[in-house]
Amino acid sequence: QVQLVESGGGSVQAGGSARLSCAASGYTDNRHCVAWFRQAPGKEREGVAIISSGDSATYTDSVKGRFTISKDIPRNTLYLQMNELKPEDSDMYYCAARRGACSFNFFWKDSYWGHGTHVTVSS
Repeated sequence: QVQLVESGGGSVQAGGSARLSCAASGYTDNRHCVAWFRQAPGKEREGVAIISSGDSATYTDSVKGRFTISKDIPRNTLYLQMNELKPEDSDMYYCAARRGACSFNFFWKDSYWGHGTHVTVSS
């Protein structure tokens, strides 16, 4: 059974940095597409960053140049390095994994999700 556990959230000052981690268990191959999503109260969950099994990364426009997605295969861990944080980055952040097609839109089915970690950016 695949499990994803996020950590690293908390409170950060605007302009600061934070690194989120997502520890995966239940699979050890590098054939999963993995991604970070975020969701604010009352809003839809949106894709933030995605990285394919071939290490091709894609970012939503609002975080390009500030966030970096990466993965540590031996540790089976996904990361999201977040720099130059803004108050509008305050959200619950989720990691997700799936086999097959690697695009934000495909994560709404046949995917695994963590329970999320909250990031608050204060001005």
